[in-house]
Parts: sequence; C-alpha cells; structure tokens
Amino acid sequence: MQELRSWAAGKAIRIGLAGVLGFSAFAQAGDYEGSPQVAEFVAEMTRDYGFAGEQLVSLFHDVERKQTILDAISRPAEKVKPWKEYRPIFITESRIARGVDFWREHEAALARAEQEYGVPAQVIVAIIGVETFYGRNTGSYRVIDALSTLGFDYPPRAPFFRQQLKEFLLLAREEQVDPLTLKGSYAGAMGLPQFMPSSFRAYAVDFDNDGHIDIWSNPVDAIGSVASYFQRHGWVAGEPVVSAAQVRGDQVEQGLTEGLEPVKNVGELRSLGWASRDALRDDLAVTAFRLDGEAGPEYWMGLPNFYVITRYNRSVMYAMAVHQLSDLLVQARGRK
Repeated sequence: MQELRSWAAGKAIRIGLAGVLGFSAFAQAGDYEGSPQVAEFVAEMTRDYGFAGEQLVSLFHDVERKQTILDAISRPAEKVKPWKEYRPIFITESRIARGVDFWREHEAALARAEQEYGVPAQVIVAIIGVETFYGRNTGSYRVIDALSTLGFDYPPRAPFFRQQLKEFLLLAREEQVDPLTLKGSYAGAMGLPQFMPSSFRAYAVDFDNDGHIDIWSNPVDAIGSVASYFQRHGWVAGEPVVSAAQVRGDQVEQGLTEGLEPVKNVGELRSLGWASRDALRDDLAVTAFRLDGEAGPEYWMGLPNFYVITRYNRSVMYAMAVHQLSDLLVQARGRK
C-alpha cells in the first residue's frame, strides 16, 4: 500500500480563492463545489476534527457525484430468494476451490488469527469468500465518491452515509493515505472483507505489524481484521454455530424468531414442538428459523456464534451460507 501513503501525495493543493474566501468563491469543475451541504460538512470537520479547511476544499474539488450509485441504491429491492436459490450463489465448486487455495496461501496468518482471536480459520476464509470471492470483487468506485454521493444526494439515508464519510476521512488521515485512491462498493464498503469506514476504525487491525492497516491489498490485515470483528462481537471459541431441529405439532411456527436476536430459549421451543438434534441446555437463547430448502422446509436453531455472523450482515441466509461454506472448506481441504 506504499503507493497510497500521504494524504496529498501527487495532488496539488488548490487553495487560491477557494482557500481564501471559502465555498462561495469556488472556481469551477468539482460536482460538489458551491454546495451548501458540503460547506457545512467541511466546517464541521474543521471545527470538530481539526482538518484544514483548504485541504478539504481541494479534496472536494475532485469528488464526483455518481448517478450510477444513486440508481443502484434506489433500485427496487429484488424479491428475497428462497434458500434453495440463494445457497447456490455462494456455495459453488469454484468458491470452495479458491477458498482452499486462499487458506493454503495464508495458512500462517489464519492459524495466528485463530489462536489470538479464537475464530476458526474456515470462518474467516468463508467471510472473505462470500464478501468478495477472496478479493476478486472488491468494488470499483472511489469510496469518497460513493459516500459523498449518498451522503449529500440520497436523503433517505444521508445521515448514515455522511457519518461514514466522516469516518472515512478520519481513517485516511490516521492511515496517511490519499482518500482519492481507495476503492470500494457503490455503498462504500471496502477491501477484502468489505468493511464500512466505521467498522474499519473500530475493528480493523495491523495484523502484519508494518505500521499500517491495509484491507485492500494485504490479505494478512484483512484476515486479522475479520477475526477482530468477530471476537469483538462475542464469538465464543470452540462453540458450534447452528443446530438442526426436528419439529412436530401445530405450534411449530410460533417458535420462529422475529428478527435475528436470540429471544427464545431451547426450553421454550421444546414446548412448541421443536427438538434439537444436539444436547443443548434449556436456558440457551437461540434464533429459531426456517429455510425453504431443495427437499422442503428446514428448521434450525441459530446458536450464539450464529448471531455473531449476522452482526456482520443482518441476514439469516447470509449467515447460513458463511457457515456451510466454512464446513465445506474444511472438507475440501482435508481431501487435498
């Protein structure tokens, strides 16, 4: 990531009239020059976080509003796919094979992450595999364009994305990188693990101890950062993730959890016709859910570690895909 060092490396600082008179006297170009919203944002970053106003003026001169981002985020949500259609998107022979290769290439870092954070190597690999196909699909938008476009031109979630823009500028300053160089998804998710800027600042780690955190092109830092995220969200080493359930009776559906939080315990579910195939204590809180599988309905109890996976992406099917991919990676690695 050496080419990214220094906030203004290779960039001329455009002070001129803009630096002297402020946003009302911008010259030309930049999609956000003259924007009252940006002027307010710059004033806040200058006042509350100690940024140099003229430096931010220069930066926003080069920021671009991307209509394709607004089109993407405004697109009507697709009908949620059933599990039997969702699973094949992420559980593929190519994703398993590349995951085994990624594991072998970074075996030492994964083993160290497992030892230091208690998160199994296969879970870390599965997260990176589901998120970006092990770094193949990390996004092509400049993060600052994505967050500015959504923060200033997408009212439904402007406060969230504007906060992420603040976090992004802070991380760029802390890591001494040019914010114009960092790429990500249309929503501003970054690097191999697709961290939002706030997650980067809270959980990303310099796992190779080179003095910088690089989740874009350094798999070691990405591995440590995913493990750090999971540990900080309560992952318990050595504990299982899910338990398959057998169900019977006419109260089964009453046991299904609304949302992701584990709000019912095993004993309550048993009284509603649920039976775990594993030995689970009655007072264990779980997430009870049903998936529409190839062979019909599947009933599952998501254990505390399952809930941790949903903290990474708030979706039962996402968490299940990560879990099943992780199991298949272990099996495939054992065959090689």
